[in-house]
Amino acid sequence: MKKSRYTESQIFQILKESEAGVPVPELCRKHGMSSASFYKWRTKYGGMDVSSMKRLKELEEENARLKWLDEHLFESIEHAQQTATEWLWRYNHERPHMALGGITPNQMLANAA
Repeated sequence: MKKSRYTESQIFQILKESEAGVPVPELCRKHGMSSASFYKWRTKYGGMDVSSMKRLKELEEENARLKWLDEHLFESIEHAQQTATEWLWRYNHERPHMALGGITPNQMLANAA
């Protein structure tokens, strides 16, 4: 997801200026943004305060993580971490390494003993 140039508090201030009666074209020139961005923010954040905006952002990020987990068939974040840990262990200990002449680290240890 693309990161915005503007923080939640900046967006909140711009929306407050608009509510105070500053014309939209003037706001856009002053803050260097497009009118489309302003109207998108007004639709999304209209009537919210800064804490509500931050909570909405946190919920969107959590939903994105959960959606990724659902797509990859993990039951939870802990399950995903466990799967990654197991994969990393197998990758480092059970697969053949070219640096060891194409044998696994366990075979290398057995040969050395």
